Amino acid sequence: MSTPAQGFAHSRDEFQDLVERTLQLARERGASDAAAEVSEGAGLSVSARLGKLENVERNRDKSLGVTVFLGQRRGHASTSDFSDKALADTVQAAYDIARFTAEDPAAGLPDAEDLLLEPAPDLDLFHPWALDASQACELALRCEAAALATDRRISNSEGAAVSAQQSHFFAGNSRGFRGGYASSRHSISVAPIAGRGADMQRDAWYSSERSAADLAAPESVGRYAAERALSRLKARKVATAEVPVLFENTVAAGLLGALVQATSGGALYRKASFLVDSLGQPVLGSHIDIDEDPLLPRGKGSSAFDDEGVRTQARSVVQGGVLQGYFLSSYSARKLGLKTTGHAGGSHNLVMKSRCTAAGDDLPTLIRRMQRGLFVTELMGQGVNYVTGDYSRGASGYWVENGEIAFPVQEVTIAGNLRQMFQDIVAIGTDRYTLGTKTVGSVLVSRMKLAGS
Repeated sequence: MSTPAQGFAHSRDEFQDLVERTLQLARERGASDAAAEVSEGAGLSVSARLGKLENVERNRDKSLGVTVFLGQRRGHASTSDFSDKALADTVQAAYDIARFTAEDPAAGLPDAEDLLLEPAPDLDLFHPWALDASQACELALRCEAAALATDRRISNSEGAAVSAQQSHFFAGNSRGFRGGYASSRHSISVAPIAGRGADMQRDAWYSSERSAADLAAPESVGRYAAERALSRLKARKVATAEVPVLFENTVAAGLLGALVQATSGGALYRKASFLVDSLGQPVLGSHIDIDEDPLLPRGKGSSAFDDEGVRTQARSVVQGGVLQGYFLSSYSARKLGLKTTGHAGGSHNLVMKSRCTAAGDDLPTLIRRMQRGLFVTELMGQGVNYVTGDYSRGASGYWVENGEIAFPVQEVTIAGNLRQMFQDIVAIGTDRYTLGTKTVGSVLVSRMKLAGS
């Protein structure tokens, strides 16, 4: 249970009282249904550059939002003022919006049978970090100093940063849902610059965890970031070709994210996805599975319920390449004539893996398997068309020849179509990396177009 002593200005009990009062005001005003959520966040962010403290920021914010339904007309309003008058004014504002909004047959709260009506399990998401500005600055300086000391060719730095963030919320609706929890997210990062003059390269690395005890040591973050920057020196362009492309685990999560986007309710009911009507159809190679576990302890995408209070559950999203389920809120589900999957607010702890992956299929093994092609470590731009699946991104990384890294590459573009790219995934490495709610190893695509010099 969150209390002011844990770094918050308000307790969970206070938040629950605010939600109950807001729902009561909505009922008194004449709402047929209503939902309310109140939240608070607090944190410290410190940055340092070239051995000196650059910036210290403390953030604290709070918000209360209420959604009012008048039949199938919906209105929403929010406030950062928790006074009685502000609550009444916010409910009135949501009510007035609903009065003048057109009816929407898909609007409404989730069905009661889909809501989590029992107490949510403790998923171990809250680990406050008792960190002051001087301690945070010391960690940032240690991280940057390790990067600068790695090699004489590390000539500059964009700085290092340390962040300690925590938040909590409580939500409820008129159909019986009540729930909330506290969570934390902490990080250390650095961005060193290698080389001089025309041959300068930047790279970065970070560690981000729920608990500060799980963070990588600042020195290891700094050294690894420096090594990545150094490895990019003397980068070249390469000739236009059609070759295999290996996506490093740090960028491979974007492929999984593209699949989620294309199978999310909003894109599907608008017919704005290349994977419309793909349920039960093969969307990936037959050796690929994607599993989802919302109840993973300390998971970055863990929650026993979604943003609407709908119960979440572990499931198979893709099995043997075949899509088993979409990502739907109650609204998008109704638009599609389906049931909510508990994804108002996004996905929960996805893991993409290959049935063909053996214990030894690490990154060097995938590079040897590729033989000749492009190993991508950074992507630029937003060149993804989710209506057609067309994919075109600026890229940098390394050219692979005879199964070995030959030289760094920059200023190239990789292009293909996601529908075909998903089918052309021939291997997924054991080097799993978690980016937000998605976990995947390096991904080898058998063939893509490469536009170079």
